[in-house]
Amino acid sequence: MASHSSPGFETKTVAGVTRDYLQLQFQGDDKVFMPTEQLAKISRYLGAAGGEPSLSKLGGARWDNLKARARRAAQELAGELLNLYAERKRRTGHAFDPDTEWQQEFEARFPYQETADQLEAIELVKSDMEAERPMDRLICGDVGYGKTEVALRAAFKAAASGKQVLVLAPTTILAQQHQGTFSERLRDYPFSIDHVSRFRSAAEQKAAIEAFAAGKVDILVGTHRLLSRDVRAKDLGLIIIDEEQRFGVKQKELLRQMKLKVDVISMSATPIPRTLQMSLAGLRDITTIETPPEGRRPVKTFVGEYDEDLVKQALEREHARRGQAFFLHNRVDSIEETAERLRALCPDMRFEVAHGQMDEAELEARMMGFLRGEADVLVSTSIIESGIDIPQANTLIVDRSDLFGLSQLYQIRGRVGRGRERAYAYLLYPSHAALTSEAAQRLSALSDYTELGAGFKVAMRDLELRGAGNLLGDEQSGHVAALGFELYLQMLDEAVREMAAADGDGPVDEAPEPVRLDVNVDAYVPADYIPYEQAKIDVHRRIAGAREVADLGLLRDELEDRFGEIPQPLANLLDLQVARIKLGRAGATTVSFKGDRLAVTPLELTSHQAKAIRAEIPGALYESGRSQLSVRVSNDPQQRFPAVIRAADVLLAAVTEEPVAA
Repeated sequence: MASHSSPGFETKTVAGVTRDYLQLQFQGDDKVFMPTEQLAKISRYLGAAGGEPSLSKLGGARWDNLKARARRAAQELAGELLNLYAERKRRTGHAFDPDTEWQQEFEARFPYQETADQLEAIELVKSDMEAERPMDRLICGDVGYGKTEVALRAAFKAAASGKQVLVLAPTTILAQQHQGTFSERLRDYPFSIDHVSRFRSAAEQKAAIEAFAAGKVDILVGTHRLLSRDVRAKDLGLIIIDEEQRFGVKQKELLRQMKLKVDVISMSATPIPRTLQMSLAGLRDITTIETPPEGRRPVKTFVGEYDEDLVKQALEREHARRGQAFFLHNRVDSIEETAERLRALCPDMRFEVAHGQMDEAELEARMMGFLRGEADVLVSTSIIESGIDIPQANTLIVDRSDLFGLSQLYQIRGRVGRGRERAYAYLLYPSHAALTSEAAQRLSALSDYTELGAGFKVAMRDLELRGAGNLLGDEQSGHVAALGFELYLQMLDEAVREMAAADGDGPVDEAPEPVRLDVNVDAYVPADYIPYEQAKIDVHRRIAGAREVADLGLLRDELEDRFGEIPQPLANLLDLQVARIKLGRAGATTVSFKGDRLAVTPLELTSHQAKAIRAEIPGALYESGRSQLSVRVSNDPQQRFPAVIRAADVLLAAVTEEPVAA
């Protein structure tokens, strides 16, 4: 089976049987062809900074040593994570009462129709609040998908129960916006809402903090200033954190201590990979709001070289429909010059400049003026990135988009397209020749993910592009680089489950070894059915990794929907995995052919079960001494495969005492 092609899938015919094999490349010229049923043992390599892995020798000890070191590191990290998690589980928080009529009346006043995802997020948050364990839920949802309404309802529930609420935002402008939203939605209710920000005088801030400490303020909104030592609550019940990933290390540590005592909701439009990983590892509850609000349309995204005519055309088109535009130029030293150039380009339009080095009062005045429609175009730095809501702004032009990170660009694009108007985003760069390959990947990822609700996918893609170096701390990044992110996370997940089982928190759910089943039948994915290598790998991995027959049924439906009627070799591949799952559930590990008999081992059957099998398959023989069931089969390969499928059905039915599948 020698082959000189590059690593990937090869469809080979060996001893008259056609199968797909994955070609694995080792150091030097060594190759291994792996049968696809073993594919669940393979993981994709995502290394630190997206680098290439260094290959190991076939049969060498290096790979085992790398895995052993990484496993020890994963166990240490798992210990730390579990201690934090266990600490949270041990603590009892405040169990809020079920919803009152007052709460229902407040919710009925919401002026929009909730989406299904939003309703689910609301229900999960409420059930978390009503439980005794302190809540720590991350809500991911694209900009404008209703995360704030979820937080508002939780805040109402807390305040109505006599508990205080802290609302934290990473920037002053976002804190101002939350203050406005909360005050507006709660204006007919007897709750006191105040805010602390750089835009308020020292005396006003002091008064708000003292009122909060005395219990006279129910909801206090602000930036990380609220994490200072002088901010004390009389009876804190809930913390709401917007864009948690944008807080610093010290602030995150303070938040971590607070999370042990009170309920916490974190909100993010693109959860950073570390947060994402914690969530996916099951150490944190995560809810994703993916359904767009009614009437929302995707932002039309254009990626290309900077062109003044294009910029002029885009700004004039927005102005003609009485809308506003953002022009993002991320260098303070040349931003005024850029604004002048744009004024000369579009003399009939009003331009305003905003950046973070301005005096705070001036910055707020300019942003608020733009919000009121006093300028047509806001020329700004990336300060517009966080959550600011200007529904009438529906064109965005980003100068030097190649210098931004993926999540950051995604967030910035979320500034437009918040109303019912079609929104446009132009991500521009100086020249194609000057574009690095990483920047090209980032920009193509954004043009790939234009559909609504793609924030979660972008975070996953961001993880791939940025690598996992800063994900788990510096001490872990070497192991991630050596093994790849997927395998390292798998080890971490195993370590967490093993330790949880040792602490009596549940059994270790060991993935069983796939049943060895070799039948002379063609089983592969035809190249003309799924022509893309990546999609083919994904299908094989999902088949090999399936643990439930129902999962394969769903996959079959999905394949028919995407690629059309399933060809016979792929149907055989699916049926083989169905048989493996059923035989595995019955306790078998090996199926082999001996002459004209099919042998299934090892099996521990009662006389009642053996009798039930014989009633369905005449001539079936069970030898308890050898823990083996054997069934007579035809020599015709066309007959043998159905015989295996039938034996798997009958055996599982006898062991579980369920009726045999028709």
